[in-house]
Amino acid sequence: MHERSGCAALILAAGQGTRMKSDLAKVLHPIAGTSMIRWVLRTVQAVSPTLVVMVIGYQAEDVRRELEGERVEFVLQTERLGTGHAVLAAEKSFMDFTGTIVVLNGDTPLLTSATLERFIEFHRERSESATVLSAEIDDPTGYGRIVRDERGDLVRITEHKDASDDMRSIREISSGLFCFESADLFGALRKVGRRNAQGEYYLTDVMEILKRDGKRVGVCLCDQRDEVLGINTVEQLRAAERLMTAHG
Repeated sequence: MHERSGCAALILAAGQGTRMKSDLAKVLHPIAGTSMIRWVLRTVQAVSPTLVVMVIGYQAEDVRRELEGERVEFVLQTERLGTGHAVLAAEKSFMDFTGTIVVLNGDTPLLTSATLERFIEFHRERSESATVLSAEIDDPTGYGRIVRDERGDLVRITEHKDASDDMRSIREISSGLFCFESADLFGALRKVGRRNAQGEYYLTDVMEILKRDGKRVGVCLCDQRDEVLGINTVEQLRAAERLMTAHG
């Protein structure tokens, strides 16, 4: 039996990663001799979650084998319709869970446990329903933009393909790392639609939905921007390996 409170982790690892130009699932690519997904899992395990759930899809059995023996509950996403759809696929795993769910992507091997722990603390100290980890980067192309109001509060997260030219000039991006209170997450997810440039269910839309429902949502700006960047190409994989080697 799992302890069904405290903090749990949900790792999204179902994608193929077509920009890697490889038949190998993106999260199985090695960095410094260890698969990307294993680096992410180690970081998650270091903050001692009561439950770790992983959504898998492309080459699902290979991902299972890679993590054989680890305390991970796998959820198969047979149809991949976006990040919101992936999280909703895991709802049954959190049916009786009453705490904070940390959602992160399986392609962020540079994320450290120290940053993850600080992020969880930030979320809990402010008693928010949802918090996103953001970073300011020089080239935000491809990332969702953090849209704030005149007071600096979060209005919404707009994906790159749906952003106007003005929004695309914003350098503060969503890392794809979120903290959600489980009592609020899945109800809001069921309100997410697909009327966007990619025809997908965006997890990022949950923030605006929760805000509209009167819930507290926030942004935690990360000063370690290299840690939150996802790996989408072979070039980014090699750059991540250089950073990992340099930092020991």
